[in-house]
Amino acid sequence: QVQLVESGGGLVQAGDSLRLSCVASGRILFDIGIGWFRQAPGKERSFVGAIRWSGAFSYYADSVKGRFTISKDSAKNTVYLQMNNLQPDDTAVYYCGVLTTTWGRRQTSDFDSWGQGTQVTVSS
Repeated sequence: QVQLVESGGGLVQAGDSLRLSCVASGRILFDIGIGWFRQAPGKERSFVGAIRWSGAFSYYADSVKGRFTISKDSAKNTVYLQMNNLQPDDTAVYYCGVLTTTWGRRQTSDFDSWGQGTQVTVSS
């Protein structure tokens, strides 16, 4: 079982950047996928992007493509979400989870082992 812990959230202004971390612990035996999701107040949790544990492949939601980048540090067992040019619409709790189905899937039901989330607030 993989456990995930997110961190790095905070309050920033529009146009600022922020980097979130997702630290994985437990036995990682395969090239699993780690996904980032976000949930704004009153809205459903939505897909942001995902990366293979090997770091070789990734895919993103259209809404963040070009602004957000997912990367991985193998030595630290950490997946990062680099967020640039943040906007108020990016305000949400950000979660990471383990992909349990087919690579390329984007539904919350395709992921589990969610972390506790980290709050990102972007002021205008």
